[in-house]
Amino acid sequence: MDFAPTEDQIAFQDAARDFAHHELAPNAARWDAECVFPKETIALAGELGFCAVYTPQEMGGLGLSRLDASFIFEELAAGCTSTAALNI
Repeated sequence: MDFAPTEDQIAFQDAARDFAHHELAPNAARWDAECVFPKETIALAGELGFCAVYTPQEMGGLGLSRLDASFIFEELAAGCTSTAALNI
């Protein structure tokens, strides 16, 4: 049994890591301290498909499995656990 991530999983992981590094991590502490709901940042996540990971592709989502989505959520949570918990 091969447990290595697929090329698609790695691509999702890389995209989420980049987004978390540039958009979430620099703002996470301030958002939490000031009780900010980062609508604009969540909208940016939506443009990458991170707000519709389970939604079928024919409906505009990514259509991912739970395993595939976990690669995204893990990286987003590394940038801002609170925002990632919104299931973006």
